[in-house]
Amino acid sequence: MNAPRPRSGGPRHVLLRYLSLLLTTRVAMCCAILIALMELLGLLEQMTPILRRHLGVTGVLTYMTLHLPLMLQTALPLSVLVGALLMLTQMTVSNETAILRASGLSTLGLVLRLAPATLALGLFGVVVEDQLTPRSELALAAWWSHSDPHPEDGRSFWFAVPGDASRSGGVASELAHVGYVKDVGNSAFGVDLYDRDAEGRLLGMTHAARATFGENGWTLWEVKRSVVAPDGDAARVQVSTEPQARWGNTFRASDMLRLSMDTAPLSSLDIWRALDGRVATSLAPGYLRAALIERLLRPLALLVMLLLATPVVYIPPRTGMRSWLPVWCLGGGLLFIIVQGMFRAMGNAGLLPAPVATVPGLLIFTMAAGAVLLRNEEQ
Repeated sequence: MNAPRPRSGGPRHVLLRYLSLLLTTRVAMCCAILIALMELLGLLEQMTPILRRHLGVTGVLTYMTLHLPLMLQTALPLSVLVGALLMLTQMTVSNETAILRASGLSTLGLVLRLAPATLALGLFGVVVEDQLTPRSELALAAWWSHSDPHPEDGRSFWFAVPGDASRSGGVASELAHVGYVKDVGNSAFGVDLYDRDAEGRLLGMTHAARATFGENGWTLWEVKRSVVAPDGDAARVQVSTEPQARWGNTFRASDMLRLSMDTAPLSSLDIWRALDGRVATSLAPGYLRAALIERLLRPLALLVMLLLATPVVYIPPRTGMRSWLPVWCLGGGLLFIIVQGMFRAMGNAGLLPAPVATVPGLLIFTMAAGAVLLRNEEQ
């Protein structure tokens, strides 16, 4: 009788599945703890407004649920760092790492077996940041606006109006300033529109007491127009008034609500459309490009976090949990987050191009982690 043939590839993937499950569970545990802490801190700030609006426990749960995707994408990088530190430290102290080394597994082999789970977590973070967070934050803003008893206390904001093919008279771009919005973005008050030519010169200004969104788009009410003379002479400004006028643009009430938010996350598609001038936005092009590149590089950033945690496998067996190496690795990961934030801030301010504001931090810390691992391998 022929002996049964073993399943192809089964034993070879046992270690991969074991390490991936171990890392994923540690990361999930750390992420849950960090999200709980951030949710509590957010509730400390928002509890009073929620109770003043008589939203009760339902309001608290609604706020926490809709805010969850943003908290998740914020906590994921640090969770990967801490989760990898916990897993690798536990494996080293319990001599699992020594057993793997004795069986012929190198440090590089260990990293390669942990890389698929890390990249999968990074792709999950990209999906959350690109698809879930923009929708949940917009839903949170709509719920918050619907229950706001004093919308007139809302923040004012500027934004660039998307291009409209119906414009004439040499108007190349239009800036808008809105005092506040209400009715979940369907009404805007204190609207000021500034028409500019291709060289940025002011052509005219339109002021409306309010703007409302309906089936036919936006309508301006109590309109006052001022047209600047071609030579810029202030004495020749033409002023006219009309009860209502159509505001030709391509955005909707949800876009107006998004613009009224302090920080409004955008999907990758919306970022492309904003860079192309088809989506209303108050963000600079450099900020949008940096956000898009950083989102695409998210899995690689988590891989750098894994590399920064890997040196804990060199903890001396006799030292055990008394070693300071996990603390140094944690400090390196936090420094990576700080440096990335500094580069990103300079990119947002226009001091650095978008690729320079996102890529160098990854390269610097990858080389630094690789140098530490090579140095420990030689000892």
